[in-house]
Amino acid sequence: MTEYDDYGIPQPAGAPRRPGRIARMCSVANVLAALWWAALYWGERGVFDAHMHHCRWDRWERWEGGATPHRLALVADPQLVDPHTYPGRPWPLNPLAYQYTDRYLRRTFARLQTALYPDTVFFLGDLFDGGREWATRTTRSPDAQFRRYGNDFWLREYRRFCDIFFAHWGDAGLHPRPGQPGRRIISSLPGNHDLGFARGVQVGVRNRFNAYFGDSNRIDVIANHTFVSIDSLSLSAKGQDAPEQTEDLWRPTADFLAHASSHKQRLVQRQLRIHRGLRPYPAFAHDAFALDHLAPSELPHAQDRLAEFPTILLSHIPLFRAPGTPCGPLREHWPPTPPPPGQPPLQRDDRNAISVSAGYQYQNVLTKEITVDIANKIGDIRYAFSGDDHDYCDVVHHGYASGGGGIREITVKSTSWAMGVRHPGVVLVSLWNPVDTHGNPLRGNGNATMQTHLCLFPDQIGTFIKYALLFGLTLALILLRAALITAGLVTPLAAAPARAASPILPYTTHDVHKSKQEPSLTHPTDPIHSSHSTCSSDRPGLSARPPQTRAKYSLPLVQHPGYHESRDDRGEKKARSPMRVYGGSSRAREKEKEKQKQKEPRGVGLFVYHVQWPLGKVVVLAGMWYAWLVWLDRA
Repeated sequence: MTEYDDYGIPQPAGAPRRPGRIARMCSVANVLAALWWAALYWGERGVFDAHMHHCRWDRWERWEGGATPHRLALVADPQLVDPHTYPGRPWPLNPLAYQYTDRYLRRTFARLQTALYPDTVFFLGDLFDGGREWATRTTRSPDAQFRRYGNDFWLREYRRFCDIFFAHWGDAGLHPRPGQPGRRIISSLPGNHDLGFARGVQVGVRNRFNAYFGDSNRIDVIANHTFVSIDSLSLSAKGQDAPEQTEDLWRPTADFLAHASSHKQRLVQRQLRIHRGLRPYPAFAHDAFALDHLAPSELPHAQDRLAEFPTILLSHIPLFRAPGTPCGPLREHWPPTPPPPGQPPLQRDDRNAISVSAGYQYQNVLTKEITVDIANKIGDIRYAFSGDDHDYCDVVHHGYASGGGGIREITVKSTSWAMGVRHPGVVLVSLWNPVDTHGNPLRGNGNATMQTHLCLFPDQIGTFIKYALLFGLTLALILLRAALITAGLVTPLAAAPARAASPILPYTTHDVHKSKQEPSLTHPTDPIHSSHSTCSSDRPGLSARPPQTRAKYSLPLVQHPGYHESRDDRGEKKARSPMRVYGGSSRAREKEKEKQKQKEPRGVGLFVYHVQWPLGKVVVLAGMWYAWLVWLDRA
């Protein structure tokens, strides 16, 4: 029985069959490319979506029915990578570090908006890594290697920060959720990498930061909670030697603290009047003041003593604590040291704690004197959030003035994977504090108005390691396949359909005499040659072929295809067939096959060929898919 290939060409018995379409689709290169597509989608999108799914508010919020909590996210230490981060690195590494850290920050912050949609976002400082080093018109970097970077470079870094965070703040919209007054993003709190620390702060650098991000010392009333942000970096200059020489540094924050308590009261009054549908401030009486009394006079305010909202302190530098104070089980670098069997948790655990130390332009915790001053002047502090350490830490300070059983301070993880933590993250805060017209809590428990959750981001370094392992597997499989093919143990899938052993078109011998001596090479049952008038027996040199099967082609074949006289035949006319062999004689075809076999690579060449082709195909397909995923993030 005659067999036909996918193109309708008859195949002689014993000819190698072309692999099926499914077999060709399941080649090693295609399977590896599909595996890379799945891995890249997981690493660039799926793993981010999965982490955001675990951070969903309804998975950890525990409020009473009917609550409409205010949802807030605390972001710490993005520290955009710049020349200050890895000085002296060769050319390709620093640009790659910039690209991948920026892409990671952009992805996580954008998904934070689209998946969680917080009502308010606070940044806790260290927005840049080398912001303190970039000179202004009146200052220059204290480090000689960075003095060539000026204010223009800082402005480019500012635009870079805006492109990562501010540009994606509205990815899911800007409309407030039901029961909320609106959405806000506040990034005015500086870090030591933005300004420097204590005496290292330069007034020009601080003024530039405040001009673009807002006042460092501020009070915000959000969801019946009072958030107090302080520039603890400049204030720390007061605790060093000869503070009178640096008064221009610490004086603004000291004056802010001196009036923080009364300022809180006025803002609480304003908020309660808004709740009652009144004007934020009452009308003022018209009084006349002498010129020498005008400057120190203050605007009148209501004298009613109202209940305060719970106060939350925001500071880049953590508050003072005794050395070795444990940070709890969620600290990534070092988990708590297990206590002896039957013993309570250790009261001092140096490896699990924030180190109480200092160095050039940094100090891990504030001094005890400054911490006491902050707690006393602000008053009623129940919670505190800080950054700087890059890792998570949860402690309760019992030795400072507070609004309850102590100040619970959470040091927020860095949101960047380049800051020494494998799992960056943010802290999510849910606020719910319904009050009456006088500010008294309606739920009867003013200490249970806030819930927190550590939201972890993907391990980017772990993702790169998985990519490297998959590349090793890809290369190993391709090398193994190439070795087996070179050794003749495996036959590669055919890249094109196998040729038929017999020619498609009919052929004759070169002359009548040779035709009588050599048998015809065409198969008597060849469907192509079965019923054409051009192949009838009335022409010399052609044998009659009775129609045995129905012709596969309805159109007649062309007579004399490609016929021309050879040079030897031009001088002497010989009796010859009117048709020339199409495709050459059997001996010519055998020679052509031998030439093709000689051209085929063998040995090392064959091995290299079967490595380059599938590896290149995988790289091209995976690269196109990766570029598409990156483009979608930028779009």
